[in-house]
Amino acid sequence: MNIKRYQIYCDESHHLENDHSPVMVIGYIKVEEEQYDRIREDLEAIKLRHHTPAEIKWSKVSASRQALYAELIAYFFANPLWFRCVLVKYKDKLDHDQFNGGSHDNFYYKLVYFLLRPNHDQDCCYRVFLDVKDTRGREKLRKIREVFHNHHQGNSPFETFQHLRSHDSPLLELTDLFIGAIAYKALGNHEKPGANTAKVALIQQIERLSGYFLHLGTEPWEQKFNIFDHQPKQSSND
Repeated sequence: MNIKRYQIYCDESHHLENDHSPVMVIGYIKVEEEQYDRIREDLEAIKLRHHTPAEIKWSKVSASRQALYAELIAYFFANPLWFRCVLVKYKDKLDHDQFNGGSHDNFYYKLVYFLLRPNHDQDCCYRVFLDVKDTRGREKLRKIREVFHNHHQGNSPFETFQHLRSHDSPLLELTDLFIGAIAYKALGNHEKPGANTAKVALIQQIERLSGYFLHLGTEPWEQKFNIFDHQPKQSSND
C-alpha cells in the first residue's frame, strides 16, 4: 500500500478561557508532504516580492500590505492546500462543570479532536505542527497524542504532534490569517465604526473564492475550505 503523507499546521485565535471574547477559532492548513518545499518557497517569494520578510499575521493587516495578503489568499485557493477550522460561538456561556469535566483544557482537547477527526484515511498519515501558545505546551501535546492513540486503538494515522513557532512556517502564518478573518467576521468587527477596511476587503475576497460566509460555517463535506460551526452545549439553567 502506498502511504500518502501530509503535514498539518494548526493555530488558534481567542483560545484563552478568560479573554473576554465570546468567539474562539482553531484551524489548520494541510499540505502533501511532497509539495511542502515548493509551496513554502512560493509563499516566501510572494512575501519578498512585496518587500515583507516579516511574519504574516491577521493582526498586522493594513492598507499598505493589503496587496500582499490578497496574493497569499489567491495562492491558497489556486494550489493543493486545504483549510479546516472549528468556529466556537458563545464561548463565554460554556458550562465546563456540566459538559467538560470542569476544565477548559478538556474542552480544548475536544476541539482538537473535532478539528482533526476527518483525517482518518487508512492509506494516509499525518504530521501535526501546533503553534506554541503557552508554557504548558508539552503537557497539551502529550494529552492530544493520548486522545488519538486511544481513539484509534493504538493505530493512529497521526505520526507526530510537535510545536512550531509561527514565524518558522509560512503555512502557520497563513492559518493565522484565515482564522483571524473568521473570528473578525464572527465577532461582527467588520460592521463596527472604524473597521479596518483592508481586513474587510480580505474577508470579502475569502468569501468570494470559498463561496461561503465566514461566520456561518460551510457544508460538512466541503474539502477545500471547511468551517465547522460548533455551537457548544449550554447549561439547562441558561
